[in-house]
Amino acid sequence: MAGIKLTKIELKKQKDSLKRFRRYLPTLYIKKQLLQKEVARINEQIELNRKAEKSIHESVAPWQGVFCEQADLGKLVSVKEIITGLDNIAGIDIPVLESVKIETEPYDFFETPLWIDSAVLVIKELMELKIRISVLETQKKLLSEELRITSQRVNLFEKVKIPETVDSISRINIYLGDLQTVAAGWARMAKKKIS
Repeated sequence: MAGIKLTKIELKKQKDSLKRFRRYLPTLYIKKQLLQKEVARINEQIELNRKAEKSIHESVAPWQGVFCEQADLGKLVSVKEIITGLDNIAGIDIPVLESVKIETEPYDFFETPLWIDSAVLVIKELMELKIRISVLETQKKLLSEELRITSQRVNLFEKVKIPETVDSISRINIYLGDLQTVAAGWARMAKKKIS
C-alpha cells in the first residue's frame, strides 16, 4: 500500500483488482468447502476400515495361541500387485485404489496345520485393509495440504487484499476530490482576477 500512486490510472487499476478479487473469492469458497467435505469423507472411510481391521483382530483372538506352532505365514502370503488410478478432486490428483492382487504360495495340505487355511484368508483381508488405509491416508494428506493452501488464499483475499484495495480506492478518491476542489478554487480566483 505504500507504493500506490494517487492518479486516475491507479484508481482504475485498483478498481479492476477489486473486481478480480471479488470474482475469484466465491470460487475459492467453493473449493474450500469441497475439500473439507472430501477430507471428512476420507476420514469416515479410514475409520470404517480401521473398525473392520479391529473386528478381524478380535475374531482371530480366540485362536491366536496356535500361531506359536511352526508355520512361516510371511512366506505364504505376499502382495503381488497394487493397482491405483488417479482421481481429480478440486484440481488435485489423488491416488485411488483400484485393486490389490495378493498371492498365496502353494503349500502342502498334509504337512501344514489345519488352521493355515483360515490364517491365510485372515492375513489376506488384513493386508488389503492396510493397503486401503494407506491409500486413504495419502489422499487425506494431499487434500489436507490443498485445503490449507486454499484456506490461506481465502484469508488473504478476505482479510488483506480486498480491504487494502478498498482503502486504496478510498484514499485515491479523496485525493482526487481534494485536487478537484483546489482546482475549482484556483479557477474561481483566476476568474475574479480576470474580471
